[in-house]
Amino acid sequence: MDSAALSAAGWRSIEGRGFTAQLGPIWVLGGAGERQIGFIATAQQGNDQAGAVHGGALMTFADIALGYAAADALGGSHLVTAQLQVHFVSGGRVGEFIHCRPELVRRSTHLIFVRGLLVAGARTLASADGIWKVLDQAQARGGGCSRADTAG
Repeated sequence: MDSAALSAAGWRSIEGRGFTAQLGPIWVLGGAGERQIGFIATAQQGNDQAGAVHGGALMTFADIALGYAAADALGGSHLVTAQLQVHFVSGGRVGEFIHCRPELVRRSTHLIFVRGLLVAGARTLASADGIWKVLDQAQARGGGCSRADTAG
């Protein structure tokens, strides 16, 4: 699927910033709670082995895609990835549109649990599970851990 086909199907393109830009534009379909996230794998994400997508690119994408659902659950972006687990089951190919429909598993006061499948066409490439830590305002501004975070 190319950019024109994605746009025609209702996907919108968002340019990544910082490290996220390494994947190129991120494609988004739907709204909070039902959002799908995707990217078109390019040679930049390849691992120089017969057009395969590098596992690190898939892990980065899993972090981004599941992170969208965590931010949706929080209603904002004051959170960080605390844990991410990815299980590869098939290889992605350069040129494929890889997407994920992240699923909120649970939201507590301080943690958000999300899971999803990374898919290309009808093929599952990986499953991912993650935990996001909700930051307080001081942490969000770079002020470090709060007393509650260090109490043990």
